[in-house]
Amino acid sequence: MAGAPIPHFANDVGAERIFVGVKEFNCMGARPPFDHPHVYLDMGQDSQILCPYCSTLYVHDSRLAADESDPKGSLVAA
Repeated sequence: MAGAPIPHFANDVGAERIFVGVKEFNCMGARPPFDHPHVYLDMGQDSQILCPYCSTLYVHDSRLAADESDPKGSLVAA
């Protein structure tokens, strides 16, 4: 993903898992002021990853575009 902006996702709704269309991204917990340190996550060959701060499980869904998530609205606009 070199050269491309790294998307940020927030779990404002407190979902147990968020489906995303990318495998590299930053988790920020919830939007400020309830965010945690923005942590870079890379799924690599796996299809899911757990955020070490907020325990949100991110699951890759190849049907989603890079700017989509389920639940909708989890992508934080730059």
